[in-house]
Amino acid sequence: MAGETGGETDGVLDFVTVTVADLRLALPLSAVRAVIRLPELVRIPLGPPSLDGLAHWHGDAVPVLDLAGALGRPGSAAPTRETRVVLVGHRGQMGGKTGGQTVGLRVDAMAGILRSSPDRIDPVTQEEGGLDPVLLDGLLRDGPATILKLDALIDRQFGDPAEMERTDRGSASATAGFGPVPAGGTGAAGGAKGTVDRQALLVFEVAGQEFALPVDRVREVLPAPREVTRMARSKAHLLGVMAVRDRLLPLVGLRALFGLEAGDGHESSGLAAGRRVVVVRSGGGQAPVGVLVDEVREILRLDPALIDPVPPLLAREPEFEDLDGIARADGGAAGGGRRLVSVLSAERLFRHGAAIGAEAGAEAGAAEAVGEGDGMEPAQPADGSNGIGGAGERFVVFRLAGAEYGLPVSAVREVLRRPDSITPLPNAPDFVAGVLTLRGEVLPLIDQRRLLNLPAADSKSGLSKSGPAGLERGRVVVVGRDGLLVGLLVDGLSGLLTVQAERIGPAPAVSAAQRRLIRRVATLDVAGDAAGAARLILLMDADSLLDMDRLAELPVTPR
Repeated sequence: MAGETGGETDGVLDFVTVTVADLRLALPLSAVRAVIRLPELVRIPLGPPSLDGLAHWHGDAVPVLDLAGALGRPGSAAPTRETRVVLVGHRGQMGGKTGGQTVGLRVDAMAGILRSSPDRIDPVTQEEGGLDPVLLDGLLRDGPATILKLDALIDRQFGDPAEMERTDRGSASATAGFGPVPAGGTGAAGGAKGTVDRQALLVFEVAGQEFALPVDRVREVLPAPREVTRMARSKAHLLGVMAVRDRLLPLVGLRALFGLEAGDGHESSGLAAGRRVVVVRSGGGQAPVGVLVDEVREILRLDPALIDPVPPLLAREPEFEDLDGIARADGGAAGGGRRLVSVLSAERLFRHGAAIGAEAGAEAGAAEAVGEGDGMEPAQPADGSNGIGGAGERFVVFRLAGAEYGLPVSAVREVLRRPDSITPLPNAPDFVAGVLTLRGEVLPLIDQRRLLNLPAADSKSGLSKSGPAGLERGRVVVVGRDGLLVGLLVDGLSGLLTVQAERIGPAPAVSAAQRRLIRRVATLDVAGDAAGAARLILLMDADSLLDMDRLAELPVTPR
């Protein structure tokens, strides 16, 4: 009976009543954590058809079920102003206990709170309102309302917890342990044959031109803010400062720095229109600096011999002092030498950032000399435990079907543009799109949308498999370990991100297949968003992606 779930006070039981389709349902109050308006949801793959997605609540990623769909009611109603999400504790979070996980149930409306004595609750003797009696805990005469067995309902949607535990024990480490990548980042792509120690570069675009920074000097990549606080009488390329996790980040504009835009050179308008901020780390006690770019394109691992110094004739010119070299990204003479990428100097970018800090200090009327970290954050090493300079785990973040996913930097060999054509592989699993040759090695290409049972991209989104827009924007994330290589077809690259340990938690277990591939989730605040919005990044298990046999056996729930 319902009394087993708790919530009994002086012999009286408390319930939250809700409406779903044509049903009036009662949920034990002891299991209810909160009732909230419908939040922004991030879709999680490999879940049941009733799973709407993940929501951010008090620092946690919470799966949200469409309760009508979970109960088998046809045609879930479109959300309205009355739509609510009831957050309930599942297996270990009821009655004040900890453990288990919080689950959201989307309902049409909250009806109220009802108190009833046990003698006013009738047992379920037959199918009630078309619902399975196994999911019901009784009938409230005073509602009237049907009491749900929450654990039974959620277990039916997410699978047997014991089976998920067996899946966890039989699969790879939850932290995708790859160990550190040697300096220069050889990894499997370059070091498997022991030939070349390659330089890893993050490539981005500014005004149609390509620039790069060494990956080990990039702290993270953030969405551009809606507003930037400019310093009075500053140079055009010194954009000002932006707020990042309660700290201030100096922002340098490459368009104005290299004279790549017309007009007065200011970049303050339209910052949030898809542009990115590459946060450059110093590693020497200096505060980080943000570089505003138009698009993050890829991660390349190049033979250092393909990165040439700036020609002496150009090196003497002031506009070239911010460059460390020029990379022949197409392989030099063999590739025609047509694709040249300017490699920026992180050290000289820090001087620009210090200049912004100095101007900020002068504008505030500072009476003492301004140090390198002033105008950014309290004096402390950039790699300390606070702010954006804090230590954490680094991820390559990519986009897929409207959500963001991450893989440890140590597992990612490089990120490439999607090739114009893919060689098919006969008799391969459905999720294998074909093969690609990378510097003499053949690697299978995994279509992540097929693997994760996500809807196919369409031409309207610009991510079709065959259209020119898809070929231009799509990326291949190359994952490798111990000589094994696979390429993951994704929609686009968001960039690099450093995530503090306290911001990473276990992913909600919605199916055995999801639990094997997506074990953790990062929950981040959105920079500059006063409403407290959160950014959820699904962290994939790299070891599992390399085991093709186990991938072929994934028990995917059909949608």
